[in-house]
Amino acid sequence: MRRSPEEQAQRRRYEELHPRAQAPVMLSIERQVCGCDYGANSWTTLVEAQRIAALLELRAGMRLLDIGAGSGWPGLHLAKMSGCDVALVDVPLAGLRIAAERAVRDRISSAYWIAVADAAGLPFRDGSFDAVSHSDVLCCLPKKRAVLEACRRTIRSGGHMAFTVISVTPGLSREDHERAVAYGPEFVESDTDYPTLLAQTGWTVLDRQDITMDYAASCRRQIRADEERGEELQALLGPSEFAERQADWRSKVGAIDNGLLRRELFVGAANSAST
Repeated sequence: MRRSPEEQAQRRRYEELHPRAQAPVMLSIERQVCGCDYGANSWTTLVEAQRIAALLELRAGMRLLDIGAGSGWPGLHLAKMSGCDVALVDVPLAGLRIAAERAVRDRISSAYWIAVADAAGLPFRDGSFDAVSHSDVLCCLPKKRAVLEACRRTIRSGGHMAFTVISVTPGLSREDHERAVAYGPEFVESDTDYPTLLAQTGWTVLDRQDITMDYAASCRRQIRADEERGEELQALLGPSEFAERQADWRSKVGAIDNGLLRRELFVGAANSAST
């Protein structure tokens, strides 16, 4: 699938970030912030992962598709705790290699598959899965509609999808909108709100939860954890990147506190008629 220069640059960054996220100091910070140690590339906490497993009613014999799986969080954890089979899909190969190693180390007893694929062009047959999950993925991708359409195609009718997403708060002034875009994920802007996008791509919204306060709390834990491990982080990242990282977290918290960014959890059911 053809990718824009921005998407290609993003892929290169993630290829570099995934191995670095396995450094002991990074995993220690992740445990403090999210309660996991996979080298996560989302804000999904352990509590949220458990909530997602319950909302999707995951159990042995079900097939879960986890998109934007990175190094395996939360897809592998969902499979381990529920016994479901899982397919981990992402573009950066570096993260998926780490996920494959983690699956062996964790002795995942259910079936698991790993595929390098674009979320908008999933390489699976129609109706292959019972459930779909993705954590803060749509806000990092420009082809949001195509991703939701691909998810709908690969899930059986009546199957459920749960996902978290960061978005720009509607109704902002032009200046505040620009600030939200600057401090949010790379492709946080969306021409259409998510409930409308879901309806247009064959999904019925079953649940919509505002988890912005949890997002803000995670960002604050991130700032504190970075400060506490400052010397180790600076040794890993260098003083300049460490300072930029801290400034970015603080700007993000400011944008959330000022109501510019929000984070939500959606649960949708696949309509009986495909898109």
